[in-house]
Amino acid sequence: MAAARARRADPAPAPAKTPRPAVKAVTRPSRGAATGAQASSGIRWDRVGRMALLVVLVGIVSLYIGPLHSYWSTRHEAQAKRNEVQRLQREHVRLRERRAALRSKGTLEKEARRLGMVRPGERAYSVSGLPKGP
Repeated sequence: MAAARARRADPAPAPAKTPRPAVKAVTRPSRGAATGAQASSGIRWDRVGRMALLVVLVGIVSLYIGPLHSYWSTRHEAQAKRNEVQRLQREHVRLRERRAALRSKGTLEKEARRLGMVRPGERAYSVSGLPKGP
């Protein structure tokens, strides 16, 4: 044990450090300050990427414009047709009621007299010069 302690007490001499050659620090120019050579030939890839993304986005939006316009015009046309159908249904009901009314004898005679017709053997009288209503 004593021998083990002795070995621990006498550490081996450390190798001598050799001096490293001096390295000059390389700094990158800031993004905003480009040097003369970089200003003329440097490509700003971040801006190119943004522009490409913008072009793709505009292309996708333009692909949706045609179908969207078609959808809205079809919807508008369908609403106009529904309105027309409702109007025609109301007119149809009115005409059916009118037809039913004209089939009765009393209404038919009333309409004929309104048009100035008289029955055979009757005298027609025309009164003129009456004052207008109140």
